Amino acid sequence: MKKTSVTALLTSTLLAGPALAQTTLTIESWRNDDLTIWQETIIPAFNAQHPDISVVFSPTAPAEYNAVLNSKLSAGSAGDLITCRPFDASLELFNQGHLTDLTDLAGMANFSDVAKSAWQTDDGAATFCVPMASVIHGFIYNADAFAALGIEEPKTEAEFYAALDKIKADGTYIPMAMGTNDQWEAATMGYNNIGPTYWKGEEGRRALIAGEQKLTDPQWVAPFEQLAKWKDYLGDGFEAQTYPDSQNLFTLGRAAIYPAGSWEISGFNAQADFKMGAFAPPVAAAGDTCYISDHTDIGIGMNAKSPNAEAAKVFLDWVASAEFATLYANALPGFFSLNSTPVQMEDPLAQEFVSWRGECEPTIRSTYQILSRGTPNLENETWNASANVIRGSETPADAAKRLQDGLASWYEPQK
Repeated sequence: MKKTSVTALLTSTLLAGPALAQTTLTIESWRNDDLTIWQETIIPAFNAQHPDISVVFSPTAPAEYNAVLNSKLSAGSAGDLITCRPFDASLELFNQGHLTDLTDLAGMANFSDVAKSAWQTDDGAATFCVPMASVIHGFIYNADAFAALGIEEPKTEAEFYAALDKIKADGTYIPMAMGTNDQWEAATMGYNNIGPTYWKGEEGRRALIAGEQKLTDPQWVAPFEQLAKWKDYLGDGFEAQTYPDSQNLFTLGRAAIYPAGSWEISGFNAQADFKMGAFAPPVAAAGDTCYISDHTDIGIGMNAKSPNAEAAKVFLDWVASAEFATLYANALPGFFSLNSTPVQMEDPLAQEFVSWRGECEPTIRSTYQILSRGTPNLENETWNASANVIRGSETPADAAKRLQDGLASWYEPQK
């Protein structure tokens, strides 16, 4: 009896061995502020379904991430899963053979072409990162100020400027918090916030890449013409105002409207002691199609040299699920799921932003795909041009011509 029991125990242990074998996956990321969220929320949810796969989230400081990751990949010491920046940085990793082609991953069916565009080859033939989140542009406003002044959320350009005029005339608040010192704000929360309304989102962006439209066409000059009008509403000294200055002006209740990216939501929730609302970029006239910059921000791919490829694919398929989408988007309000399954946001301001997906046509920032690979860099030049136009040191037409000339100097379809 004793011998039989020992044999049976040994046999059952051997049979259980493979099922209980642990695989450990390591994730490389620049989002070091996400560490607690991964450790306390995301990884435990994954392990509830896959207890045999351990996951270690191992972030690097954002400014150091690209260099550290490239060094690890070259040395063969990088983690199994690679958090992907959008467009060229990740495309270069794929072209160098560091990222696996995930086109056939089952979960990829859960994402639109726009969602996947940041992590595809130029011809769209290969997708190498699972889309995780985007940021949406619009305007955040002080709802208490709007209520006190009797202002409704503007839907059209005319209503937008009427609201700004009313705020300015009252004198209690700076109408809009934006500075031109750091330049990128003027382009990111200015030009690429309102611009899709004029160049019709993906239609115009793709036509620019194809060389079928130029930056000097009316629809590309129009957002600069709008930015030129903003100067009168930005308050004294906006030329020297930095990005943190703008944030502080708004959260301290001194400015009524903030041209925004949704990444501000968590910080504003913590710092502002007034009720906030948000509105989408105004359209030219009532009934016009609205467009939003729903910009692809972060994805995750697989190290082509990972020794744990099968477990990594299991994890990536889970990241592509509606469950992950809901967890991640609510853990980080303002970083929105790119999954085709709608996610209900717990944060009301985040829910307002994401609701625009059901009303407006989505696109991404016009300068990010292909058009900023040469010199001069179109993205950086657009920062400067947008700031100049707001300051009044460059006309909308001159700014557009400078950008077009720069792009045509190296980009063949625009020559």
